[in-house]
Amino acid sequence: MMFDGVLNVLKPPGMTSFDVVAWVRRQMEGIRTGHTGTLDPSAAGVLPICTGKATRAADLLSASDKCYRAEMTLGITTDTLDGDGRILSTMTPDVSEESIRHVLAGMEGPQMQVPPMYSAVQTGGVRLYELARKGQEVERSPRLIVIYSLKLLSVRGPKVMFDVECSKGTYVRKLCADLGDRLGCGAYMSFLLRLRTGVFRLEDACTLETVSSLKAEGRLAEAVMPLKEALSGHRGVVLAEEQAAYFTSGGPVTLRPDDQGKCGDIRTIKNGDLLLIYGPRGELLGFTKDLTDAGNGRMIIRKRKIFA
Repeated sequence: MMFDGVLNVLKPPGMTSFDVVAWVRRQMEGIRTGHTGTLDPSAAGVLPICTGKATRAADLLSASDKCYRAEMTLGITTDTLDGDGRILSTMTPDVSEESIRHVLAGMEGPQMQVPPMYSAVQTGGVRLYELARKGQEVERSPRLIVIYSLKLLSVRGPKVMFDVECSKGTYVRKLCADLGDRLGCGAYMSFLLRLRTGVFRLEDACTLETVSSLKAEGRLAEAVMPLKEALSGHRGVVLAEEQAAYFTSGGPVTLRPDDQGKCGDIRTIKNGDLLLIYGPRGELLGFTKDLTDAGNGRMIIRKRKIFA
């Protein structure tokens, strides 16, 4: 039974992402597994889990843009920026829907976000949440994120529901707190549902009950998306037989402008760009981000990660 691919799981609230991964690993009888982006225990939604050889591509999949449905509660702040933390302040918010729409619109675009203390970001080899649990707060370096869109869905008293499309690394808890600060009343994130990450959507996600049923029927492999399909949105190039052998053995591979693939003109690719590498029969061999300009439109692949 082939489990090399990505299983789109609907993470329920109350479980950590690592709990879900461990549970799926047991269903797959010890096959290597790994998730592509942590969800807080209280959050729910899309949690793509890489299985088998696809775990080598977990970093690529986790770099995808995300879409969330979130609710923030105005007038209350907490130390964790969500409903699990200690209440720091309360007030009765006096904010109009027009003001909320204006503040949401003003938060769109590229910006620097300071990670919350209750997060897995490391400083000096220690995760921030470990320091936060000891009552310590340290300076954190802001990180570049992009808020592509913020769509207001409803305002019911202090409860504000909205959808957000954002880049990897965005903390929606921190976004809610920042929105509350801009509104002048404070806020915490009271609900979070991940609707999409990359090509994986909520409507296609498998509940744990579905995964269990498929396992019992011997059909679990049917729910695993092949890695080639999961990465289909990225540029790639098809190698000839001899080139493919060099690539999988670790030798240098020269790409020429007339090499076929869906990457367009080779000359538009630069070092640091992600390039998927396919074999002559269309099989996904691996990827590279290490390209050297060899002149005359040629690029040389140096370092690479191999899936085959």
